[in-house]
Amino acid sequence: MTDIPLDQVRTLLAAVDEGTFEAAAETLHVTPSAVSQRIKALEQRTGRVLLLRTKPVRPTASGEVVVRFGRQLARLERDAGAELGLTAAAGPSPLPVAVNSDSLATWFLPALAQVAEHLDVTFDLHRDDQDHTTRLLREGRVMAAVTSSPEPVQGCSVRALGRMRYRAMATAEFAGRRLAGGPLAETLPAAPVVVFDRKDDLQDRFVRELTSAPAGAGGGAGPRRHHVPSSEGFVEAVAAGLGWGMIPDAQGAAHLDTGTLVDLAPGRHVDVPLHWQQWKLDSPPLAALADAVAAAAARALKPPRPGTP
Repeated sequence: MTDIPLDQVRTLLAAVDEGTFEAAAETLHVTPSAVSQRIKALEQRTGRVLLLRTKPVRPTASGEVVVRFGRQLARLERDAGAELGLTAAAGPSPLPVAVNSDSLATWFLPALAQVAEHLDVTFDLHRDDQDHTTRLLREGRVMAAVTSSPEPVQGCSVRALGRMRYRAMATAEFAGRRLAGGPLAETLPAAPVVVFDRKDDLQDRFVRELTSAPAGAGGGAGPRRHHVPSSEGFVEAVAAGLGWGMIPDAQGAAHLDTGTLVDLAPGRHVDVPLHWQQWKLDSPPLAALADAVAAAAARALKPPRPGTP
């Protein structure tokens, strides 16, 4: 990678970040033709197609490798410049991070505030399901991610953060109206349910465990689903009686105390293990963020299961 011209790598990054050659050209203060020529030259040098010319443009698997290289190089340049006192005029250093919605709504932000107070950084947060944030790491779009995967993305380190515990909740009125006609294992699968988005399988997982459905046998929550893609809005939808849903303890405890919501299956829960993955870089801001995230998770989450890496 050392013989790849850095202006070509930076042009590829700009195209990926901005989505089009025209927008990248405006950011780099060159013409769209120059952007196209640089990327073609980079593809010829590597012998690989690096970008899919869609709208927005998307990196290929080979392009993701070059994007990660470019972002890591930019991070190291910023860190070295900061140590030498050469980057003050460039403004704060950006740290792109992927995080799941429930962590963002509960325990994650105080960790960012702690780092931002002591380091000259800004955060570019990418919100996605914890089962999918590693994709953003592979694509080189973020430097670190809260993820459910213990398997490190290539070039990344991983550490266990803890377990976010979810309980099946609904209003007492909803439970009396929709769930009182028989055992919960019989009534819950047919009841209206609130789900975060089409990636959210927590409700299905809970029903499968409740009904002891064999793995791969299908089943899960019923077809009457309300999609509410906001962590706070999700809880509000359940509290409004729209359906039942799996709510993290950090958000549900106050509702249980006031009686706004009830635990539909006391003693049953779903634990989602969370991990922190980040690039293997000797970067002081990234290391400080990792320590702050781990400390915040230790205060807010259930401990990792014994033997979790």
